[in-house]
Amino acid sequence: MNYLVAYIASIVLVNVAFATLPMIQMPFDQAIPVGTFLVGFIFVVRDYAHRAVGNMIYPAMFLGVVLSYVMADPFVAVASAVAFGASELIDAIVYTYTKRPMRERVLISSAASTPIDSAIFLLMLGFFDWIGLVVMVAVKMLGAVIVWKIAK
Repeated sequence: MNYLVAYIASIVLVNVAFATLPMIQMPFDQAIPVGTFLVGFIFVVRDYAHRAVGNMIYPAMFLGVVLSYVMADPFVAVASAVAFGASELIDAIVYTYTKRPMRERVLISSAASTPIDSAIFLLMLGFFDWIGLVVMVAVKMLGAVIVWKIAK
């Protein structure tokens, strides 16, 4: 249950960050939202919450989006919901049907879903650029790689 609460809280925290925190200037006159650096573990937390509560993960995701809609910015919450919907479906399918140890499932499912999530989210917010996409995917995968390294 702690993973489920952490998952819901992480959805809201990241969406509030995207709605309120400033952009970070990157090379080549690009800018990315600060929230990009906060999303690293959200997919990993989702996998652990999924393991703990099974398909109750989907109502939890919905609750996180609703809370984001109220607490952050409706525009960000809708972009988050669409990106989550697409990427979580991929993540859940890979996680569910990959009969590998947990640490490997986290890595494989994150690798399959994080590029989709990041691209959709950044495109919908109007923040898409290749540097931002690469950074966002790299940050998310860093969370998965850390779990892969330390999990048993």
